[in-house]
Amino acid sequence: MVSRTRSTSLISLLCIVLALVVTVSLVQAEDDYKFYTWTVTYGTLSPLGTPQQVILINGQFPGPRLDLITNNNVILNLVNKLDEPFLLTWNGIKQRKNSWQDGVLGTNCPIPPNSNYTYKFQTKDQIGTYTYFPSTKMHKAAGGFGGLNVYRRSVIPIPYPNPDGDFTLLIGDWYKTGHKVLSQSLDSGKSIGFPDGLLINGQVHSTFTGNQGKTYMFRISNVGLSTSINFRIQGHTLKLVEVEGSHTIQNVYDSLDVHVGQSISVLVTLNQPPKDYYIVASTRFTQTVLTTISVLHYSNSHSSASGPLPPPPADGYDLSMKQARTYRWNLTANAARPNPQGSFHYGMITPNRLINLANSAPLINGKLRYAVNSASYVNPDTPLKLADYFNIPGIIDNSIQITPSNGPAHIATSVLRTSLHDFIEVVFQNNEKTMQSWHLDGYDFWVVGYGFGQWTDASKSTYNLVDALTRHTAQVYPNSWTAILVSLDNQGMWNLRSAIWERQYLGQQLYLRVWNAQRTAANEYDIPSNALLCGKALGHHS
Repeated sequence: MVSRTRSTSLISLLCIVLALVVTVSLVQAEDDYKFYTWTVTYGTLSPLGTPQQVILINGQFPGPRLDLITNNNVILNLVNKLDEPFLLTWNGIKQRKNSWQDGVLGTNCPIPPNSNYTYKFQTKDQIGTYTYFPSTKMHKAAGGFGGLNVYRRSVIPIPYPNPDGDFTLLIGDWYKTGHKVLSQSLDSGKSIGFPDGLLINGQVHSTFTGNQGKTYMFRISNVGLSTSINFRIQGHTLKLVEVEGSHTIQNVYDSLDVHVGQSISVLVTLNQPPKDYYIVASTRFTQTVLTTISVLHYSNSHSSASGPLPPPPADGYDLSMKQARTYRWNLTANAARPNPQGSFHYGMITPNRLINLANSAPLINGKLRYAVNSASYVNPDTPLKLADYFNIPGIIDNSIQITPSNGPAHIATSVLRTSLHDFIEVVFQNNEKTMQSWHLDGYDFWVVGYGFGQWTDASKSTYNLVDALTRHTAQVYPNSWTAILVSLDNQGMWNLRSAIWERQYLGQQLYLRVWNAQRTAANEYDIPSNALLCGKALGHHS
């Protein structure tokens, strides 16, 4: 009797152990490690019909698509075979507690020619459509960009039926002029001017094939340097379901504006007669309209695309702003974890700091620059993150004001000091006649308001404090303002920049130092053992 009891207990214990092993195995399976080796080289292609030098990754232009799952761990060895230092940044990946892997010059030393660096990061608690691209020089003008799609874990539902397939569309303006000549033009104080054309996935013509009656996700990203684009498909509507990691209220549109640095996902049902249909992307708000045309091909089609192209929106900034206000958070949907997106009631929190940032285009020493509150950013030889970590003096400049300045424009290495767990309000004030697009690394933020003219305290009465969308890049219309709320829950040194690359290159950026005095792994990971050191950080030990 005792023996039988012991035997039963042993079996029960073995069952518990087996269950634990299976559970751990499942958890580990969800948090897989993905290993990549990417080699960056030059190549010669003719995206717009003229041979020019482009940047290839593993021989591909655009670069390889990264298809990941929520919480995947990425180990990516990047080998630089260019003749210049190089970095990739992961646009929209939050790098939780890990600004060491952000891939911008304020946090990382660039990878020297004929050298390599291994990125190590996790797609922690994210689902959505993102991109990667070079953050150094004007390398983005030559390629090196690609799609980065994060799919849901199996245990997390999405608020729409699984599509029958998906397509990644990297849409952007393109210059025939080489990236080194563009850099030289900017260095001499001249603008790079208007682009020469638009590309979709590095080509002027692409074909996307689907089956009649099926529904497909189109993941659309504006990877260009300077211009907003409008996207539309002949005879089909676009159901918006996701924007930069946020599930949206599923409104239906005939066309959608996608501004520089932004990404959206739409569902398209192939519910028309079997033939081919035009896919059209064209520049918005430009005197000369650039257009590129691709094809949506029904697999049972025997007819080429025909008829007039679907027209662009008839109105300009006003209609675009109205469309932007219709983007709403789906508060009943789960995020990348099984909690509703609206479980954090952002609109009930009083910001403890207001930061008002105004862009401008001054001349400094007779050369064109771009500035934020009269401070035009320049990268120091020593990345800010390394200077902060090693307590190297004379690198970080805290002179930028948190309100627009009427003083003379000046060169600065601008850093705004903030505290971990601050909840801040940021107003982007655009008093210029051009579109602006602002991106914040390490975060997404609530875009609570858009408006024409000057922002005032009274503008807060127009904020959406219930279901505003979270995203990582926000447009600001000419002579207008955009307001965002940010919960500073991710310690690190984070780049806040213009996504319009000429403006970023010539100074329209700064860094947020999100800090807590306690240096613990609970707040931020330690410096990686393979960190590249440069400038005054040389000789220090990581």
